[in-house]
Amino acid sequence: MIKLKYMTMVLLCSLCMAVLPACGTGKQENIDQGMKLIEQLNYEEALKCFDAALLNKEDARLSYRGQGLAYMGLTEYDKAAEYLEKALSYSDFNVEQMDFDINYYLATAYYKLGELDKAKAVYDSITALRPKEKTAYYLKGVIEIEQGDQEAAKADFDKAVEIEPQDYDMRINIFCSCAENGLQELGEGYLQTVLDNDDKKLSDYNRGRMSFYLGDYNSARNSLEKAKDSNAGVDVVSLLGQTYEKLGDYNYAASVYSNYLSNTPDAQIYNQLGLCDLKIGEYEAALNAFQAGIAIEGNELMQVLKFNEIVAYEYLGDFKQATVLMQKYISTYPDDAKAQREYEFLQTR
Repeated sequence: MIKLKYMTMVLLCSLCMAVLPACGTGKQENIDQGMKLIEQLNYEEALKCFDAALLNKEDARLSYRGQGLAYMGLTEYDKAAEYLEKALSYSDFNVEQMDFDINYYLATAYYKLGELDKAKAVYDSITALRPKEKTAYYLKGVIEIEQGDQEAAKADFDKAVEIEPQDYDMRINIFCSCAENGLQELGEGYLQTVLDNDDKKLSDYNRGRMSFYLGDYNSARNSLEKAKDSNAGVDVVSLLGQTYEKLGDYNYAASVYSNYLSNTPDAQIYNQLGLCDLKIGEYEAALNAFQAGIAIEGNELMQVLKFNEIVAYEYLGDFKQATVLMQKYISTYPDDAKAQREYEFLQTR
């Protein structure tokens, strides 16, 4: 199941090297180059650019923000928080969108450091200035669930939903957060309400995905098949395929994915096809699917696809290649605890 993730900074594209002279000497060139390097996951070189930006008296707030993001990419969250706080110190009474952006990253850094009360305080400061900032209410609720404060979490989730009742992505996020913390019944309420309202304007896709997350896969299949007939977009195809997998029809699920890919190469569907192939023991086909997804430059599932590629090599018994790829993976995504454990396992093979 593909879930919408929270409390993470998504950094995209492939890794390439850069050196300090490439940072440039223009008014904002160092900052711009640093941000490009962050997108390429090249955090160490990005830091050099932001240092150069400060030396050249480029925008200090943006420079410190960039350093904070680079340190987050390096999973050095204490330094990330330090530089994000410095960035905020350059703000004035004219609160801008950039200030909210920095605060969201700062809250994430606090969260990663285990300083949950500090993270909640940041979200409170956001909603104090923007009472309809639904994302802040939601993320604060996530922390409260982890702290065992179900009542407070529900109050903040309710506020998030109240702000935009038809934000179904938010409702699914809330459900997933609750389910992952042993409160599935609480989360189900946010989805069941949508179906109970019997809104005639509710699309087949949204009706189908509410049913899917509620575990009513037959109803989900029926609604999603209707949705596919009118709009066979990637989200519909992905969820329809997953629904058939839940119903145990892996071969048909694979055909749903393959039919879509025959006309529209898509990293998300390649990943789903690969996972489906793993389940039915078609390991070579799974590997090919993951690698086809990786070949799509700039896709947002690169980390997931690269990890799954390693898993496919393990299933194929090629532990040498899996180990080589895992070494590269960990150097790029050092914050993946699951990968660290998998690497330890591979070293014993």
